[in-house]
Amino acid sequence: MSAVPAPLPIDPLLPALVSELTRARRVVVEAPPGAGKTTRVPAALLEAEAFGAGEILVSEPRRLAARLAAARVAEERGEAPGGTIGYSVRFEDRSSPATRVRFVTEGVLVRRLLAEPRLDGVSAVILDEFHERHLETDLALALVRRAQEGLRPDLALAVMSATLETAPVAEFLGGCPILTSDGRLHPITIEHLPGPDDRPLERQVASAVRRLVGEEPSGDLLVFLPGAAEIRRAAEALEKLAAEAALDVLPLHGELPLAAQARAVEPGRRRKVVLSTNVAESSITVDGVTTVIDSGLARLATHSPFSGLPRLELARVSRASATQRAGRAGRTRPGRVLRLYTRADYETRPAHELPEALRADLAEATLALMGAGLDPERDLAWLDAPPPAARASARTLLGVLGALDASGRLTPVGRRLLDFPLHPRLARVVAEGERRGIASEAALAAALLAERDVRRAARPGLGEARRGADGPSGPSDVLELAERFEEARRSRFATSTLRHLELDAARVRAVERARAQLARLVRTRGEPPKSAEQADDALRRAVLAGFIDRVARRRRPGARELVLANGRSAELSPASVVTGAPLMVALDADEQRGRSVVRLASAIDAEWLLDDHADQLASTDEFEWNPGSERVERVSRLSLGSVVLEESRAAAPPSDAASRVLERAVLARGAGAGGMSDGLALLVGRLALLREHFPELGLPDDSERGVERAFERAVAAACRGRTSLRELEGVELADELARAQSPHVARALREHAPDRLRLPGGRSTVVHYEPGKPPFIESRLQDFFGMKESPRVCAGRVALTVHLLAPNGRAVQVTSDLAGFWERHYPSIRRELGRRYPRHAWPEDGRTAAPPAPRPPRTR
Repeated sequence: MSAVPAPLPIDPLLPALVSELTRARRVVVEAPPGAGKTTRVPAALLEAEAFGAGEILVSEPRRLAARLAAARVAEERGEAPGGTIGYSVRFEDRSSPATRVRFVTEGVLVRRLLAEPRLDGVSAVILDEFHERHLETDLALALVRRAQEGLRPDLALAVMSATLETAPVAEFLGGCPILTSDGRLHPITIEHLPGPDDRPLERQVASAVRRLVGEEPSGDLLVFLPGAAEIRRAAEALEKLAAEAALDVLPLHGELPLAAQARAVEPGRRRKVVLSTNVAESSITVDGVTTVIDSGLARLATHSPFSGLPRLELARVSRASATQRAGRAGRTRPGRVLRLYTRADYETRPAHELPEALRADLAEATLALMGAGLDPERDLAWLDAPPPAARASARTLLGVLGALDASGRLTPVGRRLLDFPLHPRLARVVAEGERRGIASEAALAAALLAERDVRRAARPGLGEARRGADGPSGPSDVLELAERFEEARRSRFATSTLRHLELDAARVRAVERARAQLARLVRTRGEPPKSAEQADDALRRAVLAGFIDRVARRRRPGARELVLANGRSAELSPASVVTGAPLMVALDADEQRGRSVVRLASAIDAEWLLDDHADQLASTDEFEWNPGSERVERVSRLSLGSVVLEESRAAAPPSDAASRVLERAVLARGAGAGGMSDGLALLVGRLALLREHFPELGLPDDSERGVERAFERAVAAACRGRTSLRELEGVELADELARAQSPHVARALREHAPDRLRLPGGRSTVVHYEPGKPPFIESRLQDFFGMKESPRVCAGRVALTVHLLAPNGRAVQVTSDLAGFWERHYPSIRRELGRRYPRHAWPEDGRTAAPPAPRPPRTR
């Protein structure tokens, strides 16, 4: 006989909810934490005649929530789960032909919607705790909406949340009704820390529990912590207080056995301190709780940016999540909440978690939708559409894994991947293991990679202090994990064995559940290997198939630095057993101080890539500059992305392509490369002067890059037909640039901007042309005897500036008016130079004096 359930705030809303859902078939329910929506709404639909004998599916974000919610509703009806009220979660099904209300995880609901788009036999779907916005949540909403608008217009849908902005959801559902429930049964008082607390989290928790147990004479305490490891440390820190105050300290998280979970949520004989992950935020009622201690932290579901595999990341919870947690305190009487962070910290947190659809890896969802015959972009409307880049990345990965063909259609391999409840990478590992006759071993490898690392020291660093150079070595971290796991399994996971192997018991249990489920799904197709060594190689090849885009090579023998196929760099953790292999697949990595550290790797042979993945390899034949030999080389490579598998080099034959490579190398070195150039600046100055005074020549406009562009043109001309710096020795870039000019420009250079000028005595001097300055010449003053006026260029339009030098080579006068110099300045300079250099002739009139004869060249 069922007990009369205690009234809850949601109860007055139930008649209107049933009425609106019967009429509109869609409704959004907003009910604060503790209102009772998880248990009362499904029960109300069960009793409503409008929904007939059809099944009511209620999705929950976690397995634990689905199990406990089903147990609570069944208890209120005086039943046990599996009758009218049942549940279906991963690894477990408690239902029967009589089941009318079935609590399911979001993933189970999505798989059913894809397999049975009509949901025959189902009258209503309830999406509970929608505010968490998991990818499966949004996908389920989109699929139910699609069913309502096509195959099942009679299907009812209720979207429920405590902290959701309901208007966007109602608008997405065609402007459906929004029903709002009253608040919690009892008020709660919320406190924050006055300032940050830098102590370890378990010490903060111990202090808070001691204080609140002393201040609150009764009522259980619920402590929210990020994960199982933090729960374990907090429990150890509370041991002394628990003995003193007669407290039961009980963990609550999804990896616990069902019996342990039940002890945490059911009434106890003594006062309880329940240490929980965020599984207790919603859907679950922990009887007797009046006080909540909130660490403000959680391990949120995300995906590895390295591999795309699901992972949990430590993060601050949103304000909405903090509200959910606080709501657990006011269920039976006025409650109290202590947040282990400051109010300023709370106010800077985001209002809600960012929907997973906007940040998650989409490969698994894309494959599932395509397997159901849906185009994720064309056939489905999303509440928040995933970014185009994430969609494209998902399709690219599926193509690399062989799940899609070149036209984007599912392949037979892709259809087989759909049979496994795994990320496509891991499903590919299992499928390849089947083909190679090692299905069971591949299933274990996939389970190990899918779940959290079973080693206790498995977080960033991975036990580097203990292992490193003196640690074990082997071909694969996956094989090493599998060996440890199998040893523990042979001992029936005895505590002593787990301790000896340094394995985490909860994670080992999770791996065993996943392995057992996969073992029921796999089938051996290929011939089993004949030896243990061949079996190990087969498993490593299966792992390679799932991570082909994560092939890596050591930068040099023995080094931990890796270059990855995607071009990125990474470092192999010292804890990896893959100590010597030059080539490997990088299976997972952590970001540490801005660098990627590969935690798990598996060695491979280059021949495996040629045998199994030739379509992923690229053969290139190109010219490259070798700075050591200072020549262009022809390089042939076989590569997987940025990882080079084979390479051959030889001197490049002359060609336009080789000359361009040489040109780029010379330009990178600058004007002095190969001993070239001093006359280039002179030529550039001559061209600039012609451009200014002979615009009809049509020379290119001058600019800040004029010299640089001229240098580039000269280098291009010099490199034509050459392949090494040795061939450029002695090449004068000015000559190359001059030869590149048109005939009329070359003639103008000779006639109007000469590079040298002959003086009256026969001496030849260089004419200097510098950008922005008049051209000039320089020589000893005596060399200008007999020259009445300054020499000119550009058809007489430009007078040269003359630098008149004393016998010691220093200028005594700089002038562009030589005639004025002879008349005004020479007499005084002549007297001074005559005193200082009496052995030289200093005639009175330089204009008519004969210049000295040029000195004959010296002979040895």
